[in-house]
Amino acid sequence: MIPEIVAMFSAMGWAGDSVLVRLGVRRSNIFAAMLMSYLVSVTCIWTYLVATTPLVFLRSRAMVYFLISGCLQPLFARALFYEGITRIGVARAGPLRGAEPLFATIIAVVLLHERPGIMVYLGTALIMGSLWLISGSRGGAAKWRLVDAALPLGAGLVSAISQTLRKEGLKILPNPFVATAIVTSTSLSLLISFILLTKRVNLLRMPRQSFLFFVAAGCVAVSAQVTNFIAIGQGDLSVIIPLLNTTPLFTVLFSGLFLRSLETLSPRIVVGASLMVGGVVLITLR
Repeated sequence: MIPEIVAMFSAMGWAGDSVLVRLGVRRSNIFAAMLMSYLVSVTCIWTYLVATTPLVFLRSRAMVYFLISGCLQPLFARALFYEGITRIGVARAGPLRGAEPLFATIIAVVLLHERPGIMVYLGTALIMGSLWLISGSRGGAAKWRLVDAALPLGAGLVSAISQTLRKEGLKILPNPFVATAIVTSTSLSLLISFILLTKRVNLLRMPRQSFLFFVAAGCVAVSAQVTNFIAIGQGDLSVIIPLLNTTPLFTVLFSGLFLRSLETLSPRIVVGASLMVGGVVLITLR
């Protein structure tokens, strides 16, 4: 039960991060938000590691798993998802991206030989249905090809593979702080390289108010990342991944509390959130 609770706290943390970023980007942009989030996370986690942990872990075989995971997610997964949004619209890409729990369950059963019970399957199905309702809408791109749907589906698959690599790395080196440091540092390096290569340095300017929101988001994000690794390392992937994907549920709750002037909650979103709660209950009480 403890890994499941930790996974829910991670999902809650990512939702809090999203709300803070949403408040910050009103006067800034997503590139500045990502940079500050990664910088804060890297600074906090490496300060802790240098002060408490011998750096011999850098020679561990687990580094390979964490480095590849950091390349796949968020950068590659996000690139596929954003391209999917461009081609088929967010209304279709969002729900298809939500197929990650399905891919994670397949990988866990086939490669990791996990044997989840019927309650886990039912809970996963409910969570996927809720993601469809929360993310989907009647809008979207007017013209698109069926093959374009492979992009957001690919994003979900890449994310599931990334989480699997993290779990395998944690089997070798069961330290969630080290895993967080390597993955986040990799993502930061790739982000900086992308910004420099595409000459978007001017987008990194931000007003003081946005800066404060982004720093707060980074502090929340590092705790969410650490709890993510703790949950993955201690629990079954087929159980933990669906719970980690309940972030939209907490995003809906936090949006209703803190973003009333910026966001609206439709009946579709409320129903989706209710389905997600049902899925979480089934998985945790399996």
